[in-house]
Amino acid sequence: MTLILEASNLSLDDVHRLLKPEKQIGESFANLLSLEPITEIEQQDLWRIRDDFDRYLSAGKISEGMVKFLTLAPLMRLTGFYDAPIKMTMEDSIAISVEDEDTTITGRMDILAVNNARSLNAANFWILVIEAKNSAIAVSEGLPQLLTYAFKSLDRQSSVWGLATNGESYRFVRLSQGNPPIYQILPELNLIDRDRSLQLIQVLKAICKLQDD
Repeated sequence: MTLILEASNLSLDDVHRLLKPEKQIGESFANLLSLEPITEIEQQDLWRIRDDFDRYLSAGKISEGMVKFLTLAPLMRLTGFYDAPIKMTMEDSIAISVEDEDTTITGRMDILAVNNARSLNAANFWILVIEAKNSAIAVSEGLPQLLTYAFKSLDRQSSVWGLATNGESYRFVRLSQGNPPIYQILPELNLIDRDRSLQLIQVLKAICKLQDD
């Protein structure tokens, strides 16, 4: 009999036990991505996104749906994820069969960006997997789901980027093929902090351009 687990109920220990990834010390973004300077127009757009979010945050907790609406949607438009050949999907179902165990992990990815230039089949290149939480939840709470969903792509590509966010804090993860698979958690970025928000834009732009690899 197959045991079915919901990804949303998994802890980080569960992910390590079931999927057996190995955690490595995260490198700097500059060692993994080609970060470009931010233009004045991009910076102005970023401040507008930041100010809108901060205004809502000052009024109280922001729901997961509003986090996507206020921050993720405009940030992804600003950094190129709305442009062809990238295709974004929301609430995609996912199922992972766990090797050596009669266990299946199921769940729904919040946002998935793929290279739509390739045919819509298993060969699609997953560019970025995003897990969003409401503003009152620590961003680390999204890591077990994020790692689980990102793991699914490794049967058809060498690596994938993931992002867990509560709108204010942004935590990127890079998962790579290996025996065992390897994941790195990169330094935390923040929409409210000036310098870290500028780097957030640089990182998203650089990940978006991985579609050309």
